[in-house]
Amino acid sequence: MKAVELKKDVYWVGALDWAMRDFHGYTTPLGTSYNNYLVLDDEVTLIDTVKYDFADITIKNIVEVVDPSKIKNVIINHIENDHVTSLDRIMSLAPDATIYITDKGKKGLERFFNLDRWKIKVVKSGDTLCTGKKTFTFIETPMLHWPDSMITYLAGENILFTQDAFGQHIASNSRFDDDFMAEYSESALDDAVIDYYANILMPFGPVIKAKIAEIEKLGLVVDIVAPDHGIIWRKDPGKVFRMYLDIANGKANLSIAVIYDTMWQSTEKMIVPITEGIRDEGVGVRVIKLRATPMSVAIKEFWKSRGALIGSPTLNNITFPTVAEFMTHLRGLRPKNRLVGAFGSYGWGGGAVKEIYDEFKRMTLDTVEPGLQILYKPSPEDEKSCFQFGKEFAQKVAEYHQKF
Repeated sequence: MKAVELKKDVYWVGALDWAMRDFHGYTTPLGTSYNNYLVLDDEVTLIDTVKYDFADITIKNIVEVVDPSKIKNVIINHIENDHVTSLDRIMSLAPDATIYITDKGKKGLERFFNLDRWKIKVVKSGDTLCTGKKTFTFIETPMLHWPDSMITYLAGENILFTQDAFGQHIASNSRFDDDFMAEYSESALDDAVIDYYANILMPFGPVIKAKIAEIEKLGLVVDIVAPDHGIIWRKDPGKVFRMYLDIANGKANLSIAVIYDTMWQSTEKMIVPITEGIRDEGVGVRVIKLRATPMSVAIKEFWKSRGALIGSPTLNNITFPTVAEFMTHLRGLRPKNRLVGAFGSYGWGGGAVKEIYDEFKRMTLDTVEPGLQILYKPSPEDEKSCFQFGKEFAQKVAEYHQKF
């Protein structure tokens, strides 16, 4: 894809990765993009680079706009591999350029490259870079989502370059939100935002709220939000801020995600009466079978719903492996403001349901106890118990939802 102009003398020069289907364990069915940006002025500035495999593409896009040797500044907002590993290729073409980076970013960058050959300028929040007619302002955003992270504001053009924040994993010929929504739909873009947030940024809600408040306090006028992945926001850049604040504040649907796996279908046979009980209370429900669904989808559906029921058979007195894997992913993401419960089947002594509740407690999630365990295949009486379990859980979720 060729360079794309955001505003006069500001260009997207990134690369599309149509084939990417796994991003550190997160399934990406739409691929992804590595966005970086070129700003022309008396001093030419490049903001971020791309994954090493796509270095030739970004260099080709840069050459289309300007001779790379004229690049005088390289701003590195984030040192994760998909944004920084082509830096040496860029610097070989622009050896006189100065790299602008946070202190923690510099320390991390030393693990990738020998920095002695390059000019490095460490920056902190409030520092600026004047390139002639244009001025960049740096805002540190540690733990959004790495310790080194920062965002960069280009005054006049009113563009906020936000590294991984406000992005999505989408490979598309549409570079902007309005183009993407015209080609697909607004709901498709919204879902991609939630998917990205749930699987990558869920633990950082307090940081997100604080940084959005800091941007508002600075009085920055933002016409364009330009992340390092996915679609660039220009039609309504405030939309993605509002979405992030809603998500960070725990917004969810009045619905229940039933996330489970099964060994001999006994746990699976509990699903129908449980979901019938949930629906009997007028609460929506989405069922996710883990071995038939990408882990990232299960995480997203958990996040979208106010309540979740986790179902597992007992194997060797503990949780079934796929359910245990899901719980491990979930614990790392540190969800909040969700009401949860557990159910399952067993043949001997049980153990899975107890272990799931132990994990809930480690995550400090609000629980409905006790869970429901069925011996072997559910009997007609057991099915009635499943129905009542779903019904009562839905009642409690509806009450819990009123707090938010």
